[in-house]
Amino acid sequence: MRRLWIHQVLPLVFAAVPVLTAALVFVAVPSDARRDYLARVAESPIDWIIIAIGFTLFTVQTAFAWRALRWQETDFDLRADRWLGNLCQAAEWFPLLGLIGTVAAILQTFNSITPGANPTPQEIIRKYAPAITATGGGLYMAFINILPVWVVTIGRDLIRSLAGTPAPVESREGKS
Repeated sequence: MRRLWIHQVLPLVFAAVPVLTAALVFVAVPSDARRDYLARVAESPIDWIIIAIGFTLFTVQTAFAWRALRWQETDFDLRADRWLGNLCQAAEWFPLLGLIGTVAAILQTFNSITPGANPTPQEIIRKYAPAITATGGGLYMAFINILPVWVVTIGRDLIRSLAGTPAPVESREGKS
């Protein structure tokens, strides 16, 4: 029974944590904000890029996380680690992509206001609101794309403990 848990159940459960967390955060956003975001995304190519790349990386990382958590007879399959690390580093780019989209939308907003016109605050807010969607999408994608590596780190420690195997001794090279 312990073998089943260590080899099958726990890797699957830990690999599901990022997916469940991503869904939980999405659902936790107030429904009006979520509905507004989804309506604005339909018209924003930068948001499409952020979402497409973000969910693609997230899906690949989740698959690698599951593979990295699979206990072989003496240790984990470490071949996925390099890919997980590289893909996690890609998450750092999402807030920057979001900022590019935000700046572009702000420029578009200012360009849409006729010189000499006296727009109302409501009109300015209505025109400015789409600029925020790229920032929100970029931050969300950055958040969910750091989860798989974190889950692998925590999950491996727990699985090693249950397997009765000590954590590997890290080399001191490159450590300060």
